[in-house]
Amino acid sequence: MTLQSRIQSLSETFHPEWVALRRHLHAHPELSFQEHETMAFVSKQLTAWGVEHQTHVTDTGIVAHVKGTDPESRLVALRADMDALPIQEANDVPYASTRPGVMHACGHDVHTTSLLGAIQLLQATREAWKGTVRCIFQPGEERIPGGAKGMVAAGVLASPAPAHILGQHVYPQLPAGHVGVREGAYMAAADEIHLTVRGQGGHAALPHLCKDAVLASSAIIVAAQQAISRMCPPGVASVLSFGRVEALGATNVLPHSVDIQGTFRSMDETWRKRAHDLITTLVHSTAQAHGCVADLDIRHGYPHVHNDVHLAAEFKQAAIAYLGADRVHDLGIRMTAEDFSYFANEVPGCFYRLGTASPEEGNDLGTQGLHTPTFDVDENALKIGAGLMAYAAATVER
Repeated sequence: MTLQSRIQSLSETFHPEWVALRRHLHAHPELSFQEHETMAFVSKQLTAWGVEHQTHVTDTGIVAHVKGTDPESRLVALRADMDALPIQEANDVPYASTRPGVMHACGHDVHTTSLLGAIQLLQATREAWKGTVRCIFQPGEERIPGGAKGMVAAGVLASPAPAHILGQHVYPQLPAGHVGVREGAYMAAADEIHLTVRGQGGHAALPHLCKDAVLASSAIIVAAQQAISRMCPPGVASVLSFGRVEALGATNVLPHSVDIQGTFRSMDETWRKRAHDLITTLVHSTAQAHGCVADLDIRHGYPHVHNDVHLAAEFKQAAIAYLGADRVHDLGIRMTAEDFSYFANEVPGCFYRLGTASPEEGNDLGTQGLHTPTFDVDENALKIGAGLMAYAAATVER
């Protein structure tokens, strides 16, 4: 029996156990950098399987090692994130979140379970593959500065460095049993914009006696959108969006200040820096033109995710061998962000997508969007989530 067929057979055998693990994690979510119970739960499983591991890496992270034959001959890494989001779950399922206002709405329960499952598979087949697999359970992906940055600083990719690192993310746009991947630039760098425009409030019927922070804020939002769209080089993907504008006035009251929050996304680091300078100049000059002042804080988020071209090609071939060509899809760029970029900036990385929607016609399980109160998955995806990750870790040589 080949390694591939063994992993596939064991995935069927272990699947009920993985479902139970995922449901426990889903029912007990923890916010970014608060994953203490999650860390303890993962550690308990690793201990039960006899897997060497270290806990409390950057407080709530875990690093485990699985060894095949000739452990010193090769080293590769796998990564999963563990944190949840501040969302109230709306799903009526037995494994719904037991913690008000906290939910695994981005599938990190699936990611953690998939990596646990991959470890279980690699342990069960360790005489059939060579080298060592370093398995990274990362906290805090959902919150700047990102748990990956701290784990890199803590040395999880050093002493020695792995040849490459693989990571996966749930993807409701594909059915369970399918995966997607893209070579090269894949996901955007993401920065937060926090802006307060201060003027002089007063009676809305007497704007000539005020300094209108609402009008100034409106001008800033429109001008910033125009500037980014006109100044961005052709062929460079970029997004500027403002998602929160808070002006606590009334129908007849102009407020003293307006608070604005937004996000800037880009796929090119040179343009990213230039855009920051452009936004800064525009915000202050527009506020001044309206007799107001602006307090601007652009918080640098994650770099863009760049999949190593050769590694992504090798992973794609492994996925085709494991799943069949009709179940492996080429993806376009995404303007969402991921702190996996910090790992991929240190060693060759490949971040791919795991289909989680039900393949049954008329069944909408797993089709709800990420970061929504009704997000869920078809748990058959766990077979591929764990199985393909284990197979790729054992066979991809780049």
